[in-house]
Amino acid sequence: MPYTPILATLGYVLSPDRRRVLLVHRNARADDQHLGKYNGLGGKLEADEDIVAGMRREIMEEAGIHCDGLSLRGTISWPGFGKAGEDWFGFVFVVTAYSGEAFAENDEGTLEWVDVDAIGALPLWEGDRHFLPLVFDDDPRPFHGVMPYRDGRLVSWTCSRL
Repeated sequence: MPYTPILATLGYVLSPDRRRVLLVHRNARADDQHLGKYNGLGGKLEADEDIVAGMRREIMEEAGIHCDGLSLRGTISWPGFGKAGEDWFGFVFVVTAYSGEAFAENDEGTLEWVDVDAIGALPLWEGDRHFLPLVFDDDPRPFHGVMPYRDGRLVSWTCSRL
């Protein structure tokens, strides 16, 4: 059977000094699959946009800021990650420059500037602890990972860099 994942973006906005990152604390909706967890910003790609346009749109919608500088840090395939077991494929970005002032909250929860070094202490998806160090490291090569989930739990993690 062909792999037909939902295509999505996931972005991490860095503060000007690059010590903090803007995250959403998913605390607004009781029916949210991500309730209580911290996450980057992003969402589904629309049919008429490329991944960069999709990332810029999602950051504007979710945080009210414009991406002036961003880079693709990697990709992740999440087979079985969706609420009903859907497959997802994400393009992971770091936003290195932005203009505007970030919202305090959005429909999904509270937006918070968090020290990059403190992310690991937050409630996250189990798999985020595997790929987040790659998002913020100094290696310029993009990473490409596969992170299957089953029944809301991480099954495994494999990753390559070119």
